[in-house]
Amino acid sequence: MGLLSNKVERDEIKPGDHIYTYRAVFTYSHHGIYLGGSKVVHFTPEKKPSSSIGKSYDSMSCPTFPDCGFRQPNSGVVLSCLDCFLRNGSLYCFEYGVTPSVFLSKVRGGTCTTAASDSPESVIHRAMYLLQNGFGNYDVFQNNCEDFAMYCKTGLLIMDKQGVGRSGQAASIIGAPLAAMLSSPLTLLMPGPVGVATATAGMYCMSRYSTDIGVRTDVIKVAVEDLAVNLGWTTHHEEEARDSEAPLIQL
Repeated sequence: MGLLSNKVERDEIKPGDHIYTYRAVFTYSHHGIYLGGSKVVHFTPEKKPSSSIGKSYDSMSCPTFPDCGFRQPNSGVVLSCLDCFLRNGSLYCFEYGVTPSVFLSKVRGGTCTTAASDSPESVIHRAMYLLQNGFGNYDVFQNNCEDFAMYCKTGLLIMDKQGVGRSGQAASIIGAPLAAMLSSPLTLLMPGPVGVATATAGMYCMSRYSTDIGVRTDVIKVAVEDLAVNLGWTTHHEEEARDSEAPLIQL
């Protein structure tokens, strides 16, 4: 485990692990829950279904896993094989239950949290339930792939829907300019480029830490069956799912 990331080999991950890979030359990371058997459940922007009956698949076919790309109509939660999830990228494992010092030492957000993970059985249950019922509308800052994976791992939901979500990436994007702005007065006390960099880095790390779900006070534990009610999602997705009677994917 390094300061920048948590790169692992495929034989090191276990069912229920929160995994991620980087996209667009490390511009951002994509997150999911590993189910075992080279299968991953992850959350993406919603796509229009290719069929109105039962279930839909992404347009790209997978030569090794027939159900790769499965998603319910009007849902962004997808079942993929590990190869398609990684897209030739490296594999990383998100850390849970880290100490504050370890969290603050991570240069990049979206790699760890101080919050503890639930059991692998609970994690996989949430992921499979959301595969069948959806995870609401995708939002880069408040409801993204990292938010999905972190909810599956912890069951924690942020009550304040107006702020940043659980995502460490989103906190980093917001925290960097905020840190630069807040650290500006400190440059008077710490002149020179080294002083400016030190002040900005310190504010950046603290801004990320303050939004971590392990230290926030506005989080509650919500059962996955009650998630739609707590988030105020409309129920038409559930009605469509019942009408279509889509089969469950077998692990």
